[in-house]
Parts: sequence; C-alpha cells; structure tokens
Amino acid sequence: MKWKILSMLTLVVFFGLYACGGNESTEEANATEEPPASMVEDEPEASPFGVGPVQEEITLPDEIDQALAEKGKEIYTTKCIACHNPEHDAIGPAQKGIFERRNPTWVMNMILNPEGMIKEDPVAKKLFEKYNKVAMTNMGLTQEDARAVMEYIRTF
Repeated sequence: MKWKILSMLTLVVFFGLYACGGNESTEEANATEEPPASMVEDEPEASPFGVGPVQEEITLPDEIDQALAEKGKEIYTTKCIACHNPEHDAIGPAQKGIFERRNPTWVMNMILNPEGMIKEDPVAKKLFEKYNKVAMTNMGLTQEDARAVMEYIRTF
C-alpha cells in the first residue's frame, strides 16, 4: 500500500514539474521566435518571364502554325518525351495546359535556361522541389527550336 501511495505521489510531482516547464522566462521564450513579418525581408518578386535570354513578352497567336508544330513534335519526341508525358506528370510536369498556368515567355526561358531558372526563379525552384529535385536538362535548343516545341505543346 505504501508503494502505491509513494508511486502515485512521485507521478504527481513529476507531471507537475513537467507541466510547469523550465525556468525560461517569457522574454527568453520570445527571443527564439521568428521576428515579426514587418522585420523580415520579402523575397524579390518573381519576373513573369523567368530568368533567361528572352525578356520580352511572347504572344502566342490564336491559330496554331502546323508546320512549326511538326518541327516541334520532332524535337519534343527526341529530347523531351523521356521526362515529360504530355498529359500526365512523369519525371517532370505534364505539358498539357502549360500556357494556362505559365506565361509563354517563362516557358521559353525554362526550355532555354533550366539551370538559371532553377537557381533564381521561385516558381522553378518549387517545381524542382516537387519533382524530387530532378533538374531539367539543358538540351541546347535555339530560340527557334524552343518556339517550335512550344507550338507543338499547344496541340495537346
């Protein structure tokens, strides 16, 4: 009986001390918290064009240029299809509907400068994280080739 009482008393003291915490004052506790939002520097706003050689807005025409899309199809099937399924996420994101999610100039810069985009563009950084930190390979395309690939992507 004495052991039960002693055990219960020990547990009550233990939990009482545990619940009270240590000797840390409120000021010390607040010192470890993050500074108020007003004191934190904001990330620079991302350019809608991304980071790369194209810095003027690309406007895609309403009608698809079939000859350009055919050229883009050849490039896409040899250089892009290994990582990008047109309709489903694979190693990289699906391409269908990309121009509803991203500015055409941003897409062009991602094709032409994937290293710089992943390093400096906040959206590209998030995609890099989302897709298991697999960096898009720079395929060494010209701007004309990249534009052809974009035209083909529009056919999905």
